[in-house]
Amino acid sequence: MKPFKSRIAEQLEAYVAYRRDLGFTDKHLRSTLRPFDRFMAQAGLGLQQINPLGFMDFKKSLKQEPRSINAIIVAARGFFDYLIRIRMLDDNPLKDFPLQRETAFVPFIFSPSQTKRMLTTIHRKIRQNPTHFLNDLTVYTTIFLLAQCGMRLSEPLRLKNHHYRKDDGTLYIEKTKFRKDRLIALSSHVIQHLNNYISAKDALRTEDPSQWLLPAPKGGQLRPDRIYAAFHQALGDIGLKRKRRVIGNTVFAAPTPHSLRHSFAVNTLNCIRSRGQDPQAALAILSTYMGHRKYRYTAVYLKFTDAEQRQQLLDFSIKALHDI
Repeated sequence: MKPFKSRIAEQLEAYVAYRRDLGFTDKHLRSTLRPFDRFMAQAGLGLQQINPLGFMDFKKSLKQEPRSINAIIVAARGFFDYLIRIRMLDDNPLKDFPLQRETAFVPFIFSPSQTKRMLTTIHRKIRQNPTHFLNDLTVYTTIFLLAQCGMRLSEPLRLKNHHYRKDDGTLYIEKTKFRKDRLIALSSHVIQHLNNYISAKDALRTEDPSQWLLPAPKGGQLRPDRIYAAFHQALGDIGLKRKRRVIGNTVFAAPTPHSLRHSFAVNTLNCIRSRGQDPQAALAILSTYMGHRKYRYTAVYLKFTDAEQRQQLLDFSIKALHDI
């Protein structure tokens, strides 16, 4: 964990500790405050020397997207509010500081058939020799859970053996983003695969049993880079490698493992719509299942009908850009 280095490093550390004591994770807060700390160190400024005009120069120096710049501004503003609360400052120099106009974000969406092709491609690459079979099957199972359960990548990697409840067909996901716990019901398809995977793991693993449901080759925690490698190899194999595109004020994201989570949500809502039911009515259940902190985060997925609509929007934007 890198320490802050500016003249206000002590106050920044105290703010992070204060937020942690309130129950917030400090991982993203530290990284968001770090550019501000770097600016303060390079300029040699102290608390009493910060003003909106100087902060405007800092904002202009940032090369990130508007969304990331706004996160830095909001984090710094919260820091100054904390200093007022502990009576180190009388006023917040950033209370009226303007945020950047954010670009629209369009996630990459896999259609159900594209998801199936990806999983089939990864499954076919499972090596059959005893040295590699279980490790390759573990990587496949992790990506399978991302696609079938809409998980964040960190969630299957942190699953321990007791988190899978075979008797009632559920997974207990413990303290992930926003430190939330949730219990999710699994489809019969997922239950069957997990049961087969556990049987193979029990039969093939010769050393002491690992505590992890999806262990790394030597029994430790599986690393994300193994998932990224298999995912991007499969993208190339099925012809779905795409670059991130910024067109006007819209960002069209490249496919990543997190895209499988977006796709799960969109395709679930689309399936409900195809049955003649109101997808809006399912948002509360889907929000809980996916572990969203706020209901509105799930409602965003109503904007996209399916992968085809997303591609049509991208094609239209590219054509409009070329016609200018």
